[in-house]
Amino acid sequence: MALASCSGLGLMSGVGDAKPHGGVASAHFRPVHGVDISRWQGKVDWAALRDGGTRFAFIKATEGGDHVDPRFAENWEGARNAGVLRGAYHFVYWCRPAEEQAAWFRRNVQPEADALPPVLDAEWNGASPSCGRKIPRDKALAMIQVILREMEAHTGKKPIIYTDITFHREVLEGELKDYPFWIRSTAAEPQVRYNDRQWTFWQFTTTGRVPGIAGNVDRNAFHGTEAQWNDFVGRSAPIQIAEGTRSEGGKSVTEASWSGLPDD
Repeated sequence: MALASCSGLGLMSGVGDAKPHGGVASAHFRPVHGVDISRWQGKVDWAALRDGGTRFAFIKATEGGDHVDPRFAENWEGARNAGVLRGAYHFVYWCRPAEEQAAWFRRNVQPEADALPPVLDAEWNGASPSCGRKIPRDKALAMIQVILREMEAHTGKKPIIYTDITFHREVLEGELKDYPFWIRSTAAEPQVRYNDRQWTFWQFTTTGRVPGIAGNVDRNAFHGTEAQWNDFVGRSAPIQIAEGTRSEGGKSVTEASWSGLPDD
């Protein structure tokens, strides 16, 4: 928990990392932090999570075409009741038709005005015993575009794309630049791992610790400032950010300038 005292510019309480990595230290200085969770985090104390400074949560909803996270409904309502902004995510299975997966998401996630945009979790299913194979890049992109289109039609909000380093390099690099991206990089700054990719959310650790959750949890940082966060929440629009740095307390802290992009 060595970085607990500097998490979120000192605005978060009891927050840290069980295995902090120096390569992602700047993430702790970004002002808006959140988590992503599924059944594996167990029962969440949403009030404690909120009071500890967590601002948003991406909650696993669906996977493939026939699986719903067993804690989705509980987590969804718990976040709402505690006033933690939340968005639902769908984990893609590459051996299931895109139309079936989109229909499954629509069936299990109701559109809500106060929710964050939906998330499409696009990575290879290497851990799956039944669907671990990769598919050609053009087929993967076609599937992603179908699900994104259906998610937006269902919720009225432009979806966020979550991805990891390998899948981005093999499928997404240079593609879908009009969507907000949520990227995973737990050992280096995003610009080191992702070639020419503007990003909106950064998953910077899988061993985070926050009040309200027992054990490890993925922690995430929003790219921009408080004002930019408020604008993102209010408009659900993608952002483009040009980075610079400034010094604060002897640390290098990322600053951002941005412009909102229209949904069309």
